[in-house]
Amino acid sequence: MHVGSGRRPVLLMSALVGSLALSACSGGSGGSSEDAGAAAKVTVSPGGGKEVKLGSPISVKADGGKLTSVEVKDDKGEKVDGKLAADGTSWQSSGKVKPKTTYTVKTAAEGTKGRKSSSTASFTTEQPEKVNKLTNTPQNGQTVGTGMPVSILFDHKIDKDKRAEVEKNFKVSTSTPVEGAWGWVTDYSGNDRLDWRPKTYWPSGTKVSVKGSLAGVNSGEGGWFARDYDYSFTIGADHKAVIDVPGHTLTMLENGKPVGSVKGSAGSPEAPTRGGIHTVRSKNADETMDSSTIGYGNQWMLDAKWVTHMTASGTFLHSAPWNNQIGVVNNSHGCFGMTTEDAKTVYDFLPIGSTVEVKGTSNTEKTDVGNGLEVWQETWDQWQKRSALKN
Repeated sequence: MHVGSGRRPVLLMSALVGSLALSACSGGSGGSSEDAGAAAKVTVSPGGGKEVKLGSPISVKADGGKLTSVEVKDDKGEKVDGKLAADGTSWQSSGKVKPKTTYTVKTAAEGTKGRKSSSTASFTTEQPEKVNKLTNTPQNGQTVGTGMPVSILFDHKIDKDKRAEVEKNFKVSTSTPVEGAWGWVTDYSGNDRLDWRPKTYWPSGTKVSVKGSLAGVNSGEGGWFARDYDYSFTIGADHKAVIDVPGHTLTMLENGKPVGSVKGSAGSPEAPTRGGIHTVRSKNADETMDSSTIGYGNQWMLDAKWVTHMTASGTFLHSAPWNNQIGVVNNSHGCFGMTTEDAKTVYDFLPIGSTVEVKGTSNTEKTDVGNGLEVWQETWDQWQKRSALKN
């Protein structure tokens, strides 16, 4: 073939099956291609236009040379992290491709005889049937009590055969060493949940970071995760409470030492308060106590102040101004009722994530872990069995 003045030969490259061959613009000084040597052949996987299947990382391979740089960005301009092999012949992203996303891959390569080339390619991933999202507890930047678990609530079901993959993509980092484990839970709402609890209570002052590398991870039933998650929270003061049901008393403890107590009325013999260690899941300064929400029909509709929520099924600490036997008779429907003043004292003392242990109740029913943030209802050995990675 005759090569005219000022022109260079065109190198034809064929794509590997399932990969995208990049168009290369070679550089370097003059001379024939035989003198300069052939350019490296660069391929990208997954490759090819639109509707690329999900579930794989992005990989780049150089044949007949090595990669000198790889830059991958999505359609929002965000850089995709990855690692170049020590010999320079391949690069792979640290995560998988996200749904309905266009990626641009720019590479620079060098052939075996030093011939340099640069290439650009792009592809777009498919839109899945469902995108699975999550709600995290606690929220980013929140300060919580020493009993707070990391709790991840999913929008859509996580198939059992996908749980190990989802679980291993979450990581909890702490400012001080803390042993803990993930466990799968069915939330009171019926949705799947993944919680991480420490073996024992958190040390006060611990800073906790949670990262979920979920973008492009399959959750089952046509659902995929579309993004990564990264948030943090701090463990606050060590405030706990213990309720002595027969003694009609709630004792507040700071760093394990009693700092005050109040009188109250727990559940009646017909509706005894749930026992064990509960976690404060939320609080509400003003709330209407509706009997229909806990299975008692339309028996009452009462306004209460300083309501501290434990179980999702309705075990609360709250003011009970309608009760004229507070601290004398256990006559509630399972809550611990106090005077308005004492309820506020308890409300202010117990942060979300603190624990309330109920002792001396006649209720022998075990509270399900998903009925609130009830991770402390189980022993450490029981909890560890909930991990999808240990079964």
